[in-house]
Amino acid sequence: MFIVENYELAVVLCWVTMLCWGSWGNTQKLAAKTWRYELFYWDYVIGILLFSLILGLTLGSYGEAGRRFIQDLQQVSAENVQSAFIGGIIFNASNILLSASVSLAGISVAFPIGVGLALVLGVFINYFTMPKGDPVILFSGVLLIVLAIVFNGVASHKVSKASGQNSRKKGIVIAICAGILMAFFYRFVAAAMDLENLESPTAGMMTPYSALFVFAIGIFASNFLFNTLVMKKPFTGEPVNYSQYFKGSFSTHLVGILGGIIWALGTACSYIAAGKAGAAISYALGQGATMVAALWGVFIWKEFKGASRFTCLLLTLMLILFISGLALIIVSGGN
Repeated sequence: MFIVENYELAVVLCWVTMLCWGSWGNTQKLAAKTWRYELFYWDYVIGILLFSLILGLTLGSYGEAGRRFIQDLQQVSAENVQSAFIGGIIFNASNILLSASVSLAGISVAFPIGVGLALVLGVFINYFTMPKGDPVILFSGVLLIVLAIVFNGVASHKVSKASGQNSRKKGIVIAICAGILMAFFYRFVAAAMDLENLESPTAGMMTPYSALFVFAIGIFASNFLFNTLVMKKPFTGEPVNYSQYFKGSFSTHLVGILGGIIWALGTACSYIAAGKAGAAISYALGQGATMVAALWGVFIWKEFKGASRFTCLLLTLMLILFISGLALIIVSGGN
């Protein structure tokens, strides 16, 4: 299987994670023109599952290093399967809430608040579970990102107040709930992998490729419960049903599947990089996706169009703080 050999390559993969995690929401925005997010989300989940299987059968089975994908799945312990599967369930619950928040408040609000909060809490959880990197520099970077989240929240509040968008306020509350839940999924998946020795993984533990596949199964299985509930009791609009899903056009379904593939590619890079970068640093850099999503929302989707100069200043400071925080997180891993 493909294995990362040095910290520099691990950081590059973490940047790919950041771009993917920050960009998949664009597919939801595209589909939203004709497609409810609850219906989009089924295609998104299918995309994650398909990509994880294809990746395992290709890169996860390539070369002589480490255990091959099928071989690894055959030897994994029930405890570690359960851990990665639970990670998928937790992630799915949080991500459905995040998707609801995007539909209510926009990508430039939902991601910085929801994913940003998940970053802060997740770094603490992942670092104390598996310490790696300079803690002073790492948590200084996290502090800057907390300030960035605060500035984004203030900017969003000013826009909501000026335009009377109550849905944006509801979206912020849902984003906070999503962020708290999302902070916990990564540690369950990381616990199922032998990140210290990917070339000769401990018996019963998984490689990143197998862990991603089991994680994806957890997402897919739990979606029958979580997404069905949201379809019947939506956060906004009328209930939707499965007959509407099957009436969707091929191109509409393809957009959702593409969104899942983009997200799964980013997740695969994060898991593969975690061996050299450490779980906390890999997770934190990936969650820099908040900055990427904010850029998409502000400059492409024009979600803050017509905002005051002060609001624009807050958004600029948010981006500066995010970039500075991410730089410190990268430096912390090299010490």
